[in-house]
Amino acid sequence: MIRRFVLILCLACFWPLVGAAQDATETETQAWEQVATRAESMAGREDASRFAIQRLRAELVIWRDRFLADTTINAGRLETVDTQIAALGLAPENGDEAEAIADRRAELAAQRQALAAPGLLAEESYARANGLISEFDVMVLQQQADALTERGESPLKPQYFGPAVAAVWNIGVTIAVETQAGFSAHVAAGALLSHIPRASVFLIVAIALIGTGRRRVTKWRMNLAQSQIRFVPLWLFLLSLVQIIVPVLGLFMLTVGLQTLEVFGLVGDAVVGTLPTAGFAVVFAWWVGRHLFPVGQDTGQLGYSMEGRARVRRYGLAIGWVLAFGALLDAAIGVIDEDPAVVSAITLPVIVILGALLWRLGKAIGSKPIETAGLPFSAGRVRPIVGNFSIAVAAVAPLMLAFGFGAGRDLMLSWLYTLGVIGMLLITQRLVHELSAPNDEEESPKTGTMALVPVAINLALYFVALPVIALIWGARVDDLIEVWARFRDGFSVGDTRISPTDFLTFAIVFGLGYLLTRTIQGTLRKTVLPRTRLDLGGQNAIVAGVGYVGIILAAIVAITSAGLDLSSLAIVAGALSVGIGFGLQNIVSNFVSGIILLIERPVSEGDWIEVGGHMGYVRAISVRSTRIETFDRTDVIVPNADLVSGQVTNWTRGNLVGRVIVPVGVAYGTDIDQVTKILREVAEAHPLVVITPPPTVLFTAFGADSLDFEIRAILRDVNYVLVTKSEINIEIARRFAEAGIEIPFAQRDIWLRNPEALHGDKT
Repeated sequence: MIRRFVLILCLACFWPLVGAAQDATETETQAWEQVATRAESMAGREDASRFAIQRLRAELVIWRDRFLADTTINAGRLETVDTQIAALGLAPENGDEAEAIADRRAELAAQRQALAAPGLLAEESYARANGLISEFDVMVLQQQADALTERGESPLKPQYFGPAVAAVWNIGVTIAVETQAGFSAHVAAGALLSHIPRASVFLIVAIALIGTGRRRVTKWRMNLAQSQIRFVPLWLFLLSLVQIIVPVLGLFMLTVGLQTLEVFGLVGDAVVGTLPTAGFAVVFAWWVGRHLFPVGQDTGQLGYSMEGRARVRRYGLAIGWVLAFGALLDAAIGVIDEDPAVVSAITLPVIVILGALLWRLGKAIGSKPIETAGLPFSAGRVRPIVGNFSIAVAAVAPLMLAFGFGAGRDLMLSWLYTLGVIGMLLITQRLVHELSAPNDEEESPKTGTMALVPVAINLALYFVALPVIALIWGARVDDLIEVWARFRDGFSVGDTRISPTDFLTFAIVFGLGYLLTRTIQGTLRKTVLPRTRLDLGGQNAIVAGVGYVGIILAAIVAITSAGLDLSSLAIVAGALSVGIGFGLQNIVSNFVSGIILLIERPVSEGDWIEVGGHMGYVRAISVRSTRIETFDRTDVIVPNADLVSGQVTNWTRGNLVGRVIVPVGVAYGTDIDQVTKILREVAEAHPLVVITPPPTVLFTAFGADSLDFEIRAILRDVNYVLVTKSEINIEIARRFAEAGIEIPFAQRDIWLRNPEALHGDKT
């Protein structure tokens, strides 16, 4: 009774909240349906404006992100229910199942279906929103393509020359008239004097920054270049950035000061407001030129001659001035209402001048660098491409604008901005190189992790520059966001969606597992195993086995942590394994043989073995092969399968004890007992010969020229068998010389059957 009362009370308290949640869900569904309907209606229209498309597209992106987050709703509960269903096992084919289990299975199936419904609806809505966004992107791209290929009136027609000159003249006259009128009005009203103090402060600061700021920063850089503090290249680079900021900030102060007077009209105010942008073009061109093409004997990182560097600096700075003038002219033209053909006629001379300067700049960039002793030399395979493309743009862009294609102006400006980005990349790459270069050339990290750091930083710089270049060439911010969204969503493999987050999780977990494995291996190798009675081969086998097991476990845990379900790839993997098995059977055989070698350890590191006609010491046993160092100090790579299936002689297996055989021959007639005594004494006196069992002296044969003896002795360390044999021979020669025992050498007597025939031939 009490439980029923508590249940009714809970329902009475929480039922309004449940109803409110359902109402909110229905409201969101209706709102989404309205947005989707409007989007589908606009997608079918050809006269939709770009502004309306982008605004509706922004709404779709918000909805799409919401649906993407909802696709994982109830994921935890679904996993639990799936585990419960799996625990019940498969339903019998004949249907003979306990009623309680059948009812429970049906209940869980219905529960799972209800839990999966919101996620499936979210996936459907996500697909709908994503499709509409793609349709809008195609529409915008088509509109941009139409705008680029649209041809207007040619500015070369004579009827546009007069209006173009008149428009430029009117701009100057308008600025002068508006400014004079503004002065007169403010003087008459007495308001000019109230603005002068504030404007004077800004103007004084602007003059100080523009006039003396850059020179003072340059002096600071010269003093810093001679100091011995750390990270000098970084501080020099930051100070060089200040050389850009100071004059641009001065122009900004100048703009604020002039605008504070409130004497300019509409056109003048637009021109004054563009001064910082125009000044930035000039200062940036000067800054890039000075860094990439320095003054003096320093050839810079590109290695041009002094004359070539001077030409590039001159042309680059001229392009900056023309761009600044063009920016001021565009600001003025944007205020007045002129015919597009007249605007093209005004813009054409600016583009022609830029084309001429860019042509010369491209020729200078495409020239070959000079080789300077003591400095790294670059063959310059990329710079001819940049130079030739600059020449092509310098020729094509003015022609396009002359024939009425407004894309010619965009082509010229886009390539000039791209050159600026390339210059900035080169400057930052040089900074990274200087920071990573050590003071001592001998300590330079030619290889290893530290040597890869500059490469990784440069690669990151390229990735950062890619979206900037894409924006320069007409890509929209929405396009970049869409690319990032597609990248973030990942791709589907069967029923599994793999996203960059999954890859990142996999990489982090696997990396941690790999580091943990290496740490355990290091602890075993240096601390634990040396305290045991295992030999070096056994220790290496245990360390290698722990490494293999640890890496496999790290991969399994990483895959599980990332949530990657690879069961759908089981059939494909099974089919591929058959083909891979035939193609890689030798590698698999060597791999299995390597595991056998590590477990059974018939061969260990440090053993002296002979296999396949090669004799030497085992230096390393890997998964696929074993490295043997011969006595000639050459490495022989032997597949592990040859060590398992072939015949191998291990001279030091288990212990280092081995036998040495030293053959000795004496002349016929020598006292055999004396020889045997001397040989036994020599063998027993050697420090590496064991006494138990004692060395043996054998009279082996009556040779053709000598009586043949052998010394057979057991050595404590068979690795010194050649040295021992040499020392025993030296001692035998000395003892035989003292005892007067002759060591014979081969002699032959020649008998002539008919010597008279030789005398007959002589006569």
